Parts: sequence; structure tokens; C-alpha cells
Amino acid sequence: MASKTLQWLSLVGIIWLQSVNGTNSNFPAYSSQLKQLLSMSQVQLNNLAFASDAGKLFGFFSGIAALYLPLWLVLLIGSTLGLAGYGLQYLFITNQISSLSYAHIFLLTVLAGNSICWINTVCYVVTIQNFPSDRQVAVGLTTSYQGLSAKIYTVLVDAFTFSPVKRAKAYLLLNSLSPLLVSVMAAPFVRDVNVGTSTNMKVGFVVMFVITIATGVYAVASSLGSVSSRLPPLCNAIGILVFLLAPLAIPMAEKMKEKFLNGEMKVYIEENVIGDHVERIESGIKVEDDHSREGEAGVKEEIGVMLMLKRVNFWLYFFVYLSGATLGLVYLNNLGQIAESRGCSGTSSLVSLSSSFGFFGRLVPSLLDFFLSKSRYMVSRPACIGVLMAPMAGAFFLLLNTANISLYISTAVIGVCTGAITSISVSTTTELFGTKNFSVNHNVVVANIPIGSFLFGYSAALLYRREGNEDGKCLGMECYRNTFIVWGSLCLFGTFLALVLHARMRKFHSHT
Repeated sequence: MASKTLQWLSLVGIIWLQSVNGTNSNFPAYSSQLKQLLSMSQVQLNNLAFASDAGKLFGFFSGIAALYLPLWLVLLIGSTLGLAGYGLQYLFITNQISSLSYAHIFLLTVLAGNSICWINTVCYVVTIQNFPSDRQVAVGLTTSYQGLSAKIYTVLVDAFTFSPVKRAKAYLLLNSLSPLLVSVMAAPFVRDVNVGTSTNMKVGFVVMFVITIATGVYAVASSLGSVSSRLPPLCNAIGILVFLLAPLAIPMAEKMKEKFLNGEMKVYIEENVIGDHVERIESGIKVEDDHSREGEAGVKEEIGVMLMLKRVNFWLYFFVYLSGATLGLVYLNNLGQIAESRGCSGTSSLVSLSSSFGFFGRLVPSLLDFFLSKSRYMVSRPACIGVLMAPMAGAFFLLLNTANISLYISTAVIGVCTGAITSISVSTTTELFGTKNFSVNHNVVVANIPIGSFLFGYSAALLYRREGNEDGKCLGMECYRNTFIVWGSLCLFGTFLALVLHARMRKFHSHT
């Protein structure tokens, strides 16, 4: 059985991978520059945002690869796909190659979006294998760092790039190289370390949560205009990198403890976790537990994808997610154009702000799960999603206010709620449809992301073009006014659907 040091090293490696894996989240920061460099219309630009999400439709390939290939190879394949997708675009806009059409750029963006699935698959597989009794906490904690990706890329670009024209090039270069470099560094640690039965990791997770919360506080504070204007960009970049290195303190402390005890390890067996069975499958894992953790909402039935599609609860959940998390992602994808149309020059700070609050949104559900895991309180995930969607609707209507502070507040609210709903959705799928067919079922649910990205984003682009001038550029509140009204109304409707789903689940549980 492996030592705790290797367990924590694998978690640190996954944190680093997730920190650079959200390459599609920084698109709003350079979308305006890319639009000018490639002379694209708003509709064409929006289609590129959709292309990145469309890559998720082919995420099952990474799951199949994880069944038959070593995980380090799956990791390197994913990062190489990102290198090709973003790298060729970088060579094109720097005039190193000149034969790419818009269709080529679109397909390369799909390829780059798909690369995220490969890295995610490895991260989920290794996390669940190495932390069997704390898998939800570990997956939630590591996934939260993906919400920080846009912030990390933005501070790095700010530190080394001053010309607005060069920003798009810098983002594409970082998007292509960073995941590959980190994958090479993390590959020796991101593997199944054969932990055997579960050990008590409570102290380590408490320390990790402290580090993670401190990282998030720094990310939010350094995104605020009053602080970011006084903090030199290079110092800001060094600060965020120090916080990313901080989790190494846990495996280092475990190693010192092992040496001090002369290799004698004290292992605590978790009585409620026996014989975890982990099977690698598409975009993650299927995990079957003989015993559920206390405090986790119980799974009442196991159903397959065909039966799921016939259930009213599935379609309620599908449209709840579509009008919640997916709608929030569409807003964040269009953040660059929204800021430009309102005459706001702080696009980078907005992207950093949304990334930082999205980080906290993803983290909070796992934090609550960790501290409530020993209680008997049953948390309804659909109810939680409904509660989160209400302030999202308010944020969309607040965007009708012309003040820049409204833009910042709304972006923060949408960022944190979108991150939280994304994190909660994993548990919601298992609560509604069971764990046995989780990967297939959840893959069908999140298929609404590219669908919503196309429908909502394309309609917003058409309204933008209708309000624009002859060259297709639109300035003023009218560019997105109708879009915000529609999005806010959809979010309110989704809140109602979430509460209906919650009521149906309560009724089902009371009868079983």
C-alpha cells in the first residue's frame, strides 16, 4: 500500500492540471482582439465560442482511451490535442502559416475544446482511485481550480504583455503550451498509487481547504480595481504562482512525518467504505459503493440512459441546467463583447473577477459536503440549484443598469452561481438517476452546454448585429438589452422548474 505522501502528491498534480485546463474560459479576455485580427463578424466570433463547447460532444473518446491506455498517455494525448488546436491558431495570427480558413479555425477550436475532456478524465479517475472515501470532496476541491484558469492566464498575460494587439497572441501561446508543460511535470505523480483501504485524511483536507480558500481570497482581492491598479502585474503573477505551489506543503509534511516515524505509518480504516469498485469510463468514472456516506442524499434507483430519457425528471433537470449553468457559461463567453459594447475597458479585470468567483462557487459545495458529511441532514441538490438560480436572474436584470459597477456585481454573481451549479450537478445526476450509469447519464445532461451555447449565443449575436452599425460593431446599452431581459426571464423560469423537480423528488422519497 502506498504512503500518504504519494496520495497527496497525486492531488497536488491534479490541482496543477486543473489550474491550466480551463483554456476555454479565457476566451472573453482576447475575443475582441481576435475579432479584429481575423476580421470576423460577431456571429462568426460567437460560433468560435460554441466550437470550444462543441468539443465536449466528443468527450467519450477520452473515456474509451482511459479504459485501454496508461493514464499518463491519455494525459499527454489530451495536452497534445490542445497544443495542435491552439498552437496552429497562434502560428496563423503571427503569420507563420497563411493557409487557414475560418472553417479550419473553427475545427481547431473544437479540437482544443475536446482536449479539456482528456485531461479532466485523467483527473477524475486518479482522484477517485486515490481518495475512495473522500472522492466527492477531493473531486470538488480539485475541480474548483479549473475555475481559476482564466485568472491565472490573465495575470500571466498582464505580467508579460503590454500591447493590446499582442494579447490574443499571448493567450493562444499560453493555451497551447501550458497544459502540455504541466502534464509532463505532473505525469509521474498523477497515477493510481494503490491506497488500499481508506485512511483518515481529515487533517490534510482541512489544511488543503485553508490553502484553497486563501488562494481564492487572493484571486478575488487582486481582481478588484482598487487593488489591481496598485499591484504590479509581475508581483500579481508571482503571488498566484506561490499560492499554486502552497499545496506541496502537505505531501512534504507527510514525508517528514514518515521519516520521523522511521517508516511506521498509522493507518485508520474507514468503517463505512468497503470494497470500492472503480471502473474507468468516458469523461470520468463509474463508482459503486456498498455503503453510502452519511449525510449524502441517498440514491433511490439505478436507471440506464434510455429509461432516463423517458423520465419527466430528466427533462426538468435538463432544462434547469440549460437555463442555469449553461446560460451562465454563455454570458461569460460573451463577456468581452458585452464589456466593449458598454464602453468598459476593464475586460481583463472582469474575466479575472468571474474566474475568481467561479472558483469559490465550485469550492463551496465540496466544502459543505466535507463538514456536513457526518450529519444526518439530507441536502436536496435540485433545491440548491433553484436557490442559486434566483440571484442569477437578478444579476441579468441588474445588467440593464448603465453603471459599470452593475456590470462587475452581475459578473461576480453569475460567476459564483455558475461555478456552484456546475459542481453540484455531478451529485444531482447521481441523486436523480443513480451511480451505476453515471458517466453515460451525466454526459447526456451536459450535452445541453454546446446546444445552449449555440442557441443563446447565436441569438445574442443576431440581436447585437441588428443594433450595430454598418461595420457590424455595436456600442451602447441597446446592444444586449433585449438579450439580458430574455436571459433573466429564462433563469427565473429555470428556478421554477428546479423547485418543481425538488417537489417531485421529495414526493418520490417519501413514498420509498
